[in-house]
Amino acid sequence: VIEAFDRLLEQKSPEAFAIVVLDNASIHRSALFLRKELEWRAQRLYVIFLPTYSPELNLIEILWRKIKYEWLPVTAYQSFSSLTSHVLQVLSGYGEKYRINFV
Repeated sequence: VIEAFDRLLEQKSPEAFAIVVLDNASIHRSALFLRKELEWRAQRLYVIFLPTYSPELNLIEILWRKIKYEWLPVTAYQSFSSLTSHVLQVLSGYGEKYRINFV
């Protein structure tokens, strides 16, 4: 994750601001990550954390809930390869066959 942020800084104009919103995963709260956050701030890259236990604010959680409970058939869970195949099939059809309405 730190490497990805450092790459973002390489591509970002020094005058531009960048704001990244993250969940509270342990890798986002490590001592090394928090030290790097101070360096990034000096380069106008700001990290904002979602409130803890707020999956409704995390888009990937919303997508995964739809996949898990609405779009995957029960047979998808028969094996890891079956699950992988079904998830990839859903993701490849997202936007065409599968949609989330946030209204």
